[in-house]
Amino acid sequence: MQKKLPEVILYTDGACSGNPGPGGWGALLIWNGKEKELSGGKSHTTNNRMEMRAIIEGLRALKRSCHVKIHSDSALIINAFTKGWISGWQAKGWKKADKKPVENRELWEEMLKAAAPHKVTWVKVKGHSDDELNNRVDALAVMESKKF
Repeated sequence: MQKKLPEVILYTDGACSGNPGPGGWGALLIWNGKEKELSGGKSHTTNNRMEMRAIIEGLRALKRSCHVKIHSDSALIINAFTKGWISGWQAKGWKKADKKPVENRELWEEMLKAAAPHKVTWVKVKGHSDDELNNRVDALAVMESKKF
């Protein structure tokens, strides 16, 4: 009988002032009634890179394999995983349908590596709406972006 994986909720967001410009990311891990906030930033980056970094760092913070429900307002990231884009990119040597290279390939690869030990479920949330936890990670990301 397979042991049930611990369930973790991961809310993530990225922010950028200008695109590119100073950026930040925020992540919130929730497990068994406990919460852990993570955040960081970079002086010159893009919004997509910060969205990806939030997921990578959230997954890296986990000490063992989990069932992780990742909540993100990034349509690009959610679609890449739920619509099979990422598998297609890999099969085509990290090229998109238009034959152009996939942007931020190194971060996609880092995200895949960080996700590998886990069972991941992707949940699309509407950004800048009434989702309290998404607003919370957005505030973390914006705060980090203002440090530069």
